[in-house]
Amino acid sequence: MIIDTHCHLDDPVYSGDFRELVERQVLAGVERIIVPGVNAQSVESVSHVCNQYPDILYPALGLHPEEVKENYLEELTKLHVALNVPDKKWIAIGEIGLDYHFSKTFQTEQIIAFRQQLLWAVAGNLPVIVHSRDATADCLNILNSMRKQSSAISGSSNLRGVIHCFSGSREVAEEIIKMGFYLGIGGVITFKNAKLAETLTSIPLDKLVLETDGPYMTPVPFRGKRNESIYLQYVAEVLADVYHCPLKEIYQQTAQNAMDLFFANQGPV
Repeated sequence: MIIDTHCHLDDPVYSGDFRELVERQVLAGVERIIVPGVNAQSVESVSHVCNQYPDILYPALGLHPEEVKENYLEELTKLHVALNVPDKKWIAIGEIGLDYHFSKTFQTEQIIAFRQQLLWAVAGNLPVIVHSRDATADCLNILNSMRKQSSAISGSSNLRGVIHCFSGSREVAEEIIKMGFYLGIGGVITFKNAKLAETLTSIPLDKLVLETDGPYMTPVPFRGKRNESIYLQYVAEVLADVYHCPLKEIYQQTAQNAMDLFFANQGPV
């Protein structure tokens, strides 16, 4: 069983062969794919693709930090309405977080939006899918403070999730798993100059989940092409070398980790 915890299947690049694409993933052993949202508009597009394969594709909802603009409060309002639609099942809050890579123009607004969506996750007992780029210190500080805040209210924190597309240092990885979060591992680990494989040597396999971030972050040897879940094989092969175990064990353990995080009420893999 293979679970892709992050693939933007609502992206127009998938529309031309969507059904063939999904069926190809299933034939390759990919049984579940989480489709994150990035803004209020994507509520409809994410829901549309997931409704076509409700036992395979699972929708998430969130305001991506790069989508935080002047109208971010309006976006958050629309998302909160969608989150609370009766009988609508969202698997997670995401993709949310902080991104200071290209601009810090809306840094304050990103922080406000991130905190607000973390509150939704705590209130709804949903995991979060966190995007953090050139914002590690702020991101971890906010997550830690939110965990303490929710613990003070209920006695223990239910804030949990994954740091998506992780490529940080060993120290950062250890801090993340200490919070009870998982590391999302994708194509980066196959890149020539990546140090991620070395970083993971001290991180337990039961703290990792697989992800593509499709259509982006395609692993070697397909870098530059449209990413899809079947390419997780190349990510898993590197992990099998890191952990000195069979490929099957990588698939099984990361799938169980994803089940524990996103599908805890659905039983073991």
